[in-house]
Amino acid sequence: MSSPQIPATSEPLRLHVPEPSARPGEATDFSYLKLSPAGAVDKPPVDVSASQTAPLTGQLIRVLDDNGDAVGPWAADIDDAVLLRAMHAMLKTRAYDARMLIAQRQKKTSFYIQCLGEEAIAVGQTLALRDDDMQFPTYRQQGILVTKDVPMVDMMCQVLSNAADPLKGRQLPIMYSYKDYGFFSISGNLTTQYIQAVGWAMASAIKGDTRIATAWVGDGATAEGDFHAALTFAHVYRAPVVLNVVNNQWAISTFQAIAGGENTTFAARGVGYGIPSLRVDGNDLLAVYAASRWAAERARSNLGPTLIEWVTYRAGPHSTSDDPSKYRPADDAQQFPLGDPIDRLKQHLIKRGLWSEQQHDELRAELDAEILRALKEAETHGLLGSDNRPGAALMFEDVYKDMPEHLRRQRQQLGV
Repeated sequence: MSSPQIPATSEPLRLHVPEPSARPGEATDFSYLKLSPAGAVDKPPVDVSASQTAPLTGQLIRVLDDNGDAVGPWAADIDDAVLLRAMHAMLKTRAYDARMLIAQRQKKTSFYIQCLGEEAIAVGQTLALRDDDMQFPTYRQQGILVTKDVPMVDMMCQVLSNAADPLKGRQLPIMYSYKDYGFFSISGNLTTQYIQAVGWAMASAIKGDTRIATAWVGDGATAEGDFHAALTFAHVYRAPVVLNVVNNQWAISTFQAIAGGENTTFAARGVGYGIPSLRVDGNDLLAVYAASRWAAERARSNLGPTLIEWVTYRAGPHSTSDDPSKYRPADDAQQFPLGDPIDRLKQHLIKRGLWSEQQHDELRAELDAEILRALKEAETHGLLGSDNRPGAALMFEDVYKDMPEHLRRQRQQLGV
């Protein structure tokens, strides 16, 4: 029996390399984003199956409409005090970022990373959790620490790597670690925190504890193998964990499509692993809070993990070492269709009679002054390049309970 003839192709094969919708000098174009009207996306019960959330991964959960009204099934009743606390934390986070950026430009520290335009995500989720839950962040979640009222001088001393650095100079600036505040050490190795969060959550379940974990990763880092390993373990063992993917459209200078976001969503990946998944407006504080409460309830009810893709925009550079004008249009942040998270919450609070422009301006001025005072205090403990920094002897401490003899000799040789 003869084999069927396979027709020859008329064109050579071509490798597809995703490109952003616009480059510097071109018109900003966000038409690739899959958006939904505010209030249009259904809210499923917490015991929903992964497959039942598949339609939600192609939609966008939004609560605040263009008029500042909270609409739709995700518009849960939120205590006024929570909303006001959220505004305070978001403004403080942005003011802290602005002051530390100036400090880096003045060569007081070597490096800094802002979360400009993403404040609602870390703040909103933290307010939706319990104080004793464990968060496994990446490097753009300083809003967690601000919301938890971590002393600002301590945070600044870590960034300045001075003599009062709570981590004793052992971490890069902005890679905080606060066990007492449920904030796991930030790692420069991408996505390691995902598998650590799942493991911690599994241990909490094994012990019969009541605490849950949250993990944070950016869109680019979802291409790492640890991301996929974490999702597998989380699904198999129904780990009580919330898996956050902050899709701010850029991984340094790499557009989110390079990580697999072209013609699909990152939320859809969760469904493929058997994990109920949501796609949420990350610039809508009310939507962030509602989705986080929903996912936390699932975890506490022994229903397993939830993956949430937060759609937002990195309004500033990746870090102080980055120049975004080299790879994206200059007005991208201003044209982003989901707006600014602080402006949107302000509009909502003013409409409800809970806030005013005068209160907003007064709080900003108050926070600016508070943060400047904290920085002046932190600077008394030393700056980058000053002699007032962690001593060489510290490298030998906090590693072994009993120092080995060879390290003891090395320390003696150094004279420290």
